[in-house]
Amino acid sequence: MGVGDLPVKPPVKPMLAKAVDGFEALGGRELVFEPKWDGFRCIAFRHDDDIELGSRNERPLTRYFPEVVSLLREHLPARCVVDGELIVASGDHLDFAALQQRIHPAESRITMLAETTPAAFVAFDVLAAGEVDLRARPFSERRAVLETMAPAFGPDVRLTPTTGDRTVAAEWFVRFEGAGLDGLIAKPPGDPYVEDRRTQFKLKHTRTADVVVAGYRIHKDRRGVGSLLLGLYARDGSLSHMGVAASFTTKRRTELLEELSSVTMDDPDGHPWAAWAGSGTPNRWNAGRDQSWTAVRPELVCEVKYGSTLGGRFRATTRFVRWRPDRDPASCSFDQLEEPTPMPLRDVFEP
Repeated sequence: MGVGDLPVKPPVKPMLAKAVDGFEALGGRELVFEPKWDGFRCIAFRHDDDIELGSRNERPLTRYFPEVVSLLREHLPARCVVDGELIVASGDHLDFAALQQRIHPAESRITMLAETTPAAFVAFDVLAAGEVDLRARPFSERRAVLETMAPAFGPDVRLTPTTGDRTVAAEWFVRFEGAGLDGLIAKPPGDPYVEDRRTQFKLKHTRTADVVVAGYRIHKDRRGVGSLLLGLYARDGSLSHMGVAASFTTKRRTELLEELSSVTMDDPDGHPWAAWAGSGTPNRWNAGRDQSWTAVRPELVCEVKYGSTLGGRFRATTRFVRWRPDRDPASCSFDQLEEPTPMPLRDVFEP
């Protein structure tokens, strides 16, 4: 017995969404819009008391979230497979940084974090119910099945809201960012559930900032620049590490190495980040990844596209737009970053 006896068996690669640039790019097609949650994608398998939490990369999350296992055992039907998101809230706002800390090898720390920063589960699709595999059914039917489950949900197992009204969706896109959400997902109501395919759409917030280039990492193939290390000046005059810009073509990686040659520092002494030059911080997801970097004099400014910030840094990898030779590096401060108007997370579930 166990989750392997369900009509949909783990592991399952979740259905994905491709990024689009605004509502206009969606055309006039019929779509259902949902909030885009800033958490860990999770497919929950339940067979009676057996629960398994599968991740986007097919690695089990079960051991890291014992409190979620208990929640789903209490609030989900006895036999089902539900697609959703694991989230952690601090106060009344999503806290992705706290969620990241939940992935830890030590059992004692897992137990402690389950009590101090408990996660919740937000359901947005269903792959199986009872003995029925629902993946071939249209999303509209799967959503209807999920809604029949929702009355049994609790405060930490929630059903994501949906709307087919683009005016409402556009309002959500702006408002919900204030609770820490990441944009919107748009789903064709007639589509089946297709594993590991980008047949849905995602709309994410995009902004630009002018940042100081303070270093670079060589690409893993050793040919050119893999990523640029970015900084902004704080009010005390210190240069804060903001994250990286990456995803360059092979040709552009080589060009960047040449463009940075005149400001590359053979000796990082005197660099604002001299204390950790030549090395790097450990990578939580890949301990073997080379994080070493090369310092450059903080004299060049570039414009980057970013979505949001988290803990004083860019939330994800930014995209290089262009060099800004007209900008003084000292003028690149935190003041240019846009912050959404705060709103309570509970209002997302009752829009």
